[in-house]
Amino acid sequence: MRANSPADHPATNAPGNASAPPADAVHLQAKDLPAFCPNPQMARWSGHPRVFIDVTTTGAGRCPYCGTHYVFDGPAHAGH
Repeated sequence: MRANSPADHPATNAPGNASAPPADAVHLQAKDLPAFCPNPQMARWSGHPRVFIDVTTTGAGRCPYCGTHYVFDGPAHAGH
């Protein structure tokens, strides 16, 4: 999991926008699933309630609290 700052992202990167994810998106592999935010690399002071982000359905997701973008860079993990 690559670290990301919890900075606000421009409205052009809002959910449903077909543009590419921002350069500071957190890239995940199958070993990093399930995706959740805040992630372990984020500072504790900037924490918010933990939420799970579905990145396997569309390949990307966004935290509803801080706007951090998560991108899934691999095949879904086989099994349950």
